Amino acid sequence: MKKRKGTKQLGAILLGAGLLLFFGAVSPATNLQQAFASTSQTGNGAPSGAHYNLNLIGKKKTDQLPNDSDNGHRIFVNLQGNSKIYLKNGTDFAVIDADATDGSGIFQLPPPQNQYDEFGNYLGPGAYTVWARAVGKQGGNGTISTCATDLLTGEYMCATGAILQRTHGKQIFQDVTKQLTTALACTSVDLTGACLTWKTVDIFDPSMEGYLWSYDNNGLKVVQLRFYPTA
Repeated sequence: MKKRKGTKQLGAILLGAGLLLFFGAVSPATNLQQAFASTSQTGNGAPSGAHYNLNLIGKKKTDQLPNDSDNGHRIFVNLQGNSKIYLKNGTDFAVIDADATDGSGIFQLPPPQNQYDEFGNYLGPGAYTVWARAVGKQGGNGTISTCATDLLTGEYMCATGAILQRTHGKQIFQDVTKQLTTALACTSVDLTGACLTWKTVDIFDPSMEGYLWSYDNNGLKVVQLRFYPTA
């Protein structure tokens, strides 16, 4: 009996050492890799594994924070109506301005590096995927669209947005990578300067400027966004 007990203890020690060696052998993380949380979840529609969390919290009162630079994993948005969250190009994920109820918030994220075919058609995600779901009290809906000013036409353009609803029962994440990381850019104009053709481009593409998420909220208390690395 003592021998078997010692064998179990030795096995546990070796297993712990093996796990330590495994995780210790991982190469130093880049800024992007360091941005992802260490938690993982399954069974809710989203991928399992490390990810970065961002919550959009609907509020009735405007100007929630005296110091908008509060750097947490949430941004306050209007419970009813439109909120604008400007996107900043960076090497990792970070909330820069956590209050969009007073006109605009700011969220930093890396270039998505999405995949396109030779004609510029979107094929799939690149550096990371984005997932979203509405939680909290049942009821409400909202749409998050990526918008920017086209430098060819000078027009403010928004792509088709991600539609979110808080329905009855368990809420499942949906893949919103294309909706939140791409925009529509004009590729040709007519003699009046009106756009004739468009193409899909990544956020931060130089053909446009002032990238933002335009969030039209109709009563959603909380929207959870998750960013998962693809590699």
